[in-house]
Amino acid sequence: MDFVISIDLKAALPLYRQVYAQLRQAILSRRLTPGKKLPSTRTLAQLLSVSRTTVTQSYEMLLSEGYLETIVGSGTFVCRQLPDELLNITPIQPKSQLPHSSISLSTYGESLSDRAFLHLPEAEVEISFSYGRPAFDQFPIDLWRKLLSRHCRFSRYVLDYTYDSMGYQPLKEAIADYLSRSRAVKCKPEQIIIVAGSQQGLDLITRVLIDRGDWIAVEEPGYLSARRAFLAQGASLFPISVDQSGLIVSSLTTNIIPNIKFVYVTPSHQFPTGATLSLSRRLELLAWAHKSGTMIIEDDYDSEYRYGERPIPALQGLDQANSVIYLGTFSKVLFPALRLGYLVLPQNLVHIFARAKWLADRQCSLLEQYALTDFITEGHLERHIRRMRALYDQRRQTLVQSLFSYFGDKIEISGENAGMHLMVKINTELTDDKIVHLAALAGVSIGAAYPQYLKHSPGSEFILGYAELNEQKIQEGVRRLAQVILID
Repeated sequence: MDFVISIDLKAALPLYRQVYAQLRQAILSRRLTPGKKLPSTRTLAQLLSVSRTTVTQSYEMLLSEGYLETIVGSGTFVCRQLPDELLNITPIQPKSQLPHSSISLSTYGESLSDRAFLHLPEAEVEISFSYGRPAFDQFPIDLWRKLLSRHCRFSRYVLDYTYDSMGYQPLKEAIADYLSRSRAVKCKPEQIIIVAGSQQGLDLITRVLIDRGDWIAVEEPGYLSARRAFLAQGASLFPISVDQSGLIVSSLTTNIIPNIKFVYVTPSHQFPTGATLSLSRRLELLAWAHKSGTMIIEDDYDSEYRYGERPIPALQGLDQANSVIYLGTFSKVLFPALRLGYLVLPQNLVHIFARAKWLADRQCSLLEQYALTDFITEGHLERHIRRMRALYDQRRQTLVQSLFSYFGDKIEISGENAGMHLMVKINTELTDDKIVHLAALAGVSIGAAYPQYLKHSPGSEFILGYAELNEQKIQEGVRRLAQVILID
């Protein structure tokens, strides 16, 4: 060779790494030129007075990284095209480049653009009253890991399983049994489709059943992400007011309204007010839907948690005319990263939704479906819900007591008897955005309710989630809020 390799027997760096590093540097500096033949491993080992294994390891590293190549019967050579050169190749610039503005978005794409999509970023804070987030530090993660591991042992079965876009059959059977006992939902497992969370469920509903220009009645205020899904499909929204008993159903029958195709409701714990749709209004809504030929989308997102009141049966269970599509999720009950939810469909819609799901993503995570099946059938789900219901009740009471302790008669609270959040109206001259900003400066995150209104918001309403926070943080968070809001 045209250069010398120095070996330091006292160095901490292994001998093969020393040989590798010096050969690589010689190649990069062109002391060893592309196409240059290297000595055999035996010859170089003798020249350096090291073992042949040392040189072989060095060559293998350089071969794996693309610096050397071997030609059978000829020997080992420096590659003619080195990896570093490939990384540094200057990309060829096209002669002409279409300006970004010339790319035409679809109607759906336009609905997702910055002009149409309201961004609600959440700052990094010490205490976050985020809604919809469970106490996932209380989730039995070791048990969940055990259930996942149980099915990982049968890896060949997991890999070879012929997918069903509707979901894993034993999981659907477990959900059907659970919903029958807990929510009085009437369905067969074949009517259930497993989805990647409730948002995918809403997206499937809109794609299959909603055409551009269709009218959807929504709660006012109501769930922003549901409205976004409807608007993205080109639907027109008709707001129906809510009060302490939920959706004011009489507005559907007495007002001059367009031809409504769907009504979207959150009857167990109306979002964001927290109101529960009364039994009489549920029956009134079902009667109107049957008479008018309108479908109901029932989003039962956190119906598991009621405090001191008996649960009212789901609309789906009260329905006698197949007018309800029932939507549920496990992310609120278990942990946010578990993107598994479900739709309960009228029998005549099952086949078309199965095809739509197949086009969307074939199937949800099969391993998680296996684990969730065991979690339900072995009784862990209902035990976890009972434990969380007691914990959330304590945190709910702490939040209500703290709010009244610090704010007194300057607030009104609604929705505190169910779910994982409540809504508070504050008597203040400060704007909603100012309050959110001042709270963030104090290390507290709260959500203003005004984005949940389709039309005019009365203002000074805020959504406070409590499930994720321990009692000390709840008390401290409310204290800080009072400090920045109650400025005389």
